[in-house]
Amino acid sequence: MKKEKILLIIPAYNESEGIVGVVDKVAEYCQNSPYDIDYLVINDGSTDNEEVLLLQHGIHHVELIQNLGIGGAVQTGYLYAQRWGYDIAVQYDGDGQHDIESLPNLISPIINGNADFTVGSRFVSDSISDFKSTGARQLGIKILSLLIKWTSRIKIKDVTSGYRAGNRKVINQFAERYPSKYPEPESYMHLFAKGIRVQEVGVRMFERTTGESSINLRKAVGYMIDVSLSILIAALLEKGE
Repeated sequence: MKKEKILLIIPAYNESEGIVGVVDKVAEYCQNSPYDIDYLVINDGSTDNEEVLLLQHGIHHVELIQNLGIGGAVQTGYLYAQRWGYDIAVQYDGDGQHDIESLPNLISPIINGNADFTVGSRFVSDSISDFKSTGARQLGIKILSLLIKWTSRIKIKDVTSGYRAGNRKVINQFAERYPSKYPEPESYMHLFAKGIRVQEVGVRMFERTTGESSINLRKAVGYMIDVSLSILIAALLEKGE
């Protein structure tokens, strides 16, 4: 039986402190895995010595000449997956928060034909994740989850999860169009509008030990307002098309 070709898309911005360790774990898993897996680090215009480390350690990567943000970096990975004919693309953070051992849970529904796109979740019953994020962030996640359910009638509990996977249909869609500012919650509007079957599955996640979050907690209220508006606008645009 033909094995699906799987690409791990690893966006990284100023992650020099931990990116080598993250990739080492990924590379070891890929070597001993029953799946046909490759990885690709997207160096998103880092201003630290991340590029030097990637070159020194022979890590497969693309260097962006300027910072495009998480959306642009991830879309670069989807474009690569489309160009080289991968069957499944997996979004995998470069800060060490995602557990590579949870990969089978994430991709099984896609391999079995039960879903086109999966979301690795800390908040569903089969998750074994001890790390759930701070109380304030969990509240924000719940609010965004309710907003997405209100606009789409579909409930995603861990709407900001960056541990996600998609089949070729999703790869082609995200290679052509991927939200730039708040890609995780906003992208669901585009997926639902195209009839993509989305399934949330339990995974383990860890608290980051290096780098800084892309979400500034001091501006949490502004973030919630902005991302909520992005979701509403995306929903309205999709309904109008």
